[in-house]
Amino acid sequence: MKHDELFMTYINGANQPFQGWDFSWITGTGRLHSEPLSWSYGSMAIAQIQKANSLLDMGTGGGEFLSMLRPLPAKTSATEGYLPNIPVAKDRLEPLGVQVLQVEDDDRLPFEDGQFELILNKHESFSAKEVRRIIAKRGIFLTQQVGGEDCSQLNEKLGLPLPTDYTEWKLETAVRQLEENGFRLLCSKEEYPTQRFYDVGALIYYLRAIPWQAPDFDVERQMEALYQIHQEMQSKGYLAIRQHRFLILAEAI
Repeated sequence: MKHDELFMTYINGANQPFQGWDFSWITGTGRLHSEPLSWSYGSMAIAQIQKANSLLDMGTGGGEFLSMLRPLPAKTSATEGYLPNIPVAKDRLEPLGVQVLQVEDDDRLPFEDGQFELILNKHESFSAKEVRRIIAKRGIFLTQQVGGEDCSQLNEKLGLPLPTDYTEWKLETAVRQLEENGFRLLCSKEEYPTQRFYDVGALIYYLRAIPWQAPDFDVERQMEALYQIHQEMQSKGYLAIRQHRFLILAEAI
């Protein structure tokens, strides 16, 4: 099938580097927009930081988000599992006095029992048992998670299966795991906001940044499916996809 010039411009322009956890190349230009949630994870995190003497940020990415929550407790650590993000996070966070550690196994975190009064976790996997081990009694765990139904319509449109590891990940499952491992639920919410992509280049950039969404995605193999999406965007103005997010605030007992 012959593809129009604009489509190929978007395709060729999607080859941009992605570093840390920074989507500004598409969000800052208005090419990707997400409907706001009814809660603010950042506001909730700041409120908890004010009461904590020690803090762990799990899955800090390049440290972009944590660095904006200053002032931080004197005893603050951050973990990250994606190796290319480690030097980015260290460059940003170590001047702020934050210890940055690479973590590969959720079940074996390099911290002492009861070390942290507050643990933050935004969009990072976790072991409820291990989080309970390293958090102090009466410590607070705040997490915002990406649910297993997130952006499933993208996979459908591309003809790609959803990763089976995540399909059952939802609020009910996470709450049960935490309560079974010594946490008391303080607050929980689950929502399905709409995310809009305004051109196919933004969509490709997004999928390359989060390869776990569609591990088998390849531009050449999915070229015709991408062109169908492009035509839908040109007709409608955007592609609307349903996200899946949930929030938990819990206290160690």
